[in-house]
Amino acid sequence: MSKIVILGAGIAGHTAAAHLRRKLGKQHEVLVVSPNRNYQWVPSNIWVGIGRMKPKDVIFPLEPLYKRKGIGYKQAKAVSFHPEGDAQEPKPYILVEGVFGENQGKQEKVTYDYLVNATGPKLAFDLTEGLQPGTNNVYSVCTYDHATHASEALHKLINELKKSDKKAKILIGTGHPKATCQGAAFEYILNVEKELQKFGVRDKADITWISNEYELGDFGMDGMLLDYNGFNMKSSDMVEMVFEDRDIKWILGAGVNKIEKGKAYYENLEGEYKSEEFDFAMLIPAFSGHGFKAYDKNNQDITDKLFKGFMIVDADYTPKPYEEWTVQDWPETYQNPSYKNIFAPGIAFAPPHTISKPRKSKNGTDIFPAPPRTGMPSGITAKLVADNIIDSIKAGKESLHHKGSMGNMGAACIASAGYGLTQGSGVSITTYPIVPDYKKYPDTQGRDINKTFGDIGLAGHWVKLALHYAFIWKAKMRPFWWLIPE
Repeated sequence: MSKIVILGAGIAGHTAAAHLRRKLGKQHEVLVVSPNRNYQWVPSNIWVGIGRMKPKDVIFPLEPLYKRKGIGYKQAKAVSFHPEGDAQEPKPYILVEGVFGENQGKQEKVTYDYLVNATGPKLAFDLTEGLQPGTNNVYSVCTYDHATHASEALHKLINELKKSDKKAKILIGTGHPKATCQGAAFEYILNVEKELQKFGVRDKADITWISNEYELGDFGMDGMLLDYNGFNMKSSDMVEMVFEDRDIKWILGAGVNKIEKGKAYYENLEGEYKSEEFDFAMLIPAFSGHGFKAYDKNNQDITDKLFKGFMIVDADYTPKPYEEWTVQDWPETYQNPSYKNIFAPGIAFAPPHTISKPRKSKNGTDIFPAPPRTGMPSGITAKLVADNIIDSIKAGKESLHHKGSMGNMGAACIASAGYGLTQGSGVSITTYPIVPDYKKYPDTQGRDINKTFGDIGLAGHWVKLALHYAFIWKAKMRPFWWLIPE
């Protein structure tokens, strides 16, 4: 019998647990350890953030589902990694700490034969002074709770605008010089603009996009060349067209470093220190590792064997200039090279390098997006990790036949604006591969132009809405859920 422990119950962890349980016999134990009691479909937090959906529409409790499906569940957070065990416990284990009820604060050793680290990122609001959600008129949509508070504040402002002649300033984008997840902020700014229209106060608000991107449409992927209605178009031109059509201003190359009530301070690539005032802001924080420690059987610190901020996997981390990195440096199996029974799919793995070109301000400050690994990449990498563990257990020896590098993996993103079957529009972008391959596709900015395209219209909005219900169905492991792709 094998015991597989999954840390985290987000898109990657939940996906891995579902596939492991479906394909492994009941004699094998699948245990999820997560501090969260609910699963949340994070992409739809955007709609929660404008009040078009409620938290109940994007979350459901994990424990009842796992109990029905034969998946173990422990509401706890990981404290430290012990991949060799110790003098008292010879098996590899994770030290965890309870976070709820009578187990709150209690620590225990959770042993494993295979470990899937799907802890995702720490939402590092603390890395930007004053960015804590719900303070200083700044909000977040990173969790359903944050999104609920953002919606309440947005509609409070809308109600004020309806009753007065005041002009409001709205600021949306990234809240740290190296933040990622520009796609979520992009979708949110479109939805906020649509919400202002809906309530008849669009003319009373100035909306500004602020980002660490060098160009619009970078999205942490160095931008892309798209097929748009049969013509080649840069993603920067497409996003500029969208913003100009909606009268959204933009500030680029901005590393936000401090928030005071109604004011964001930032440094730009020219080395200038500037500020932007606002009545309402939604700024994505930096993502960081959780700061886990690791120890060998003699209790010696071996953190550098497992972590480089995020978890070390089968990537090439050799330091070299940005121009010398290739897609071959990206991981394929998400296996830790020092401890072969540990894997890290989704956001939990340490990327070997940035995808967007690194840029420094004239003062030496790094201002550029970190690589995105959310959504589709999280699900795809989690499934392949699960499949490799399943094959290894069934074969009785290591099997790593399932591989998937972000250098040969595509992704689709739909930024929907508005809500409902007849109201709304969607900006749809697909890209292949996620990490540009400049050798294979030298004439199209490292992407296959036949698989990298953009579109704008109601159809994309319909697809986004359909995907919400499809992926909630899949996450709840309802009949034939596995037929829905990651």
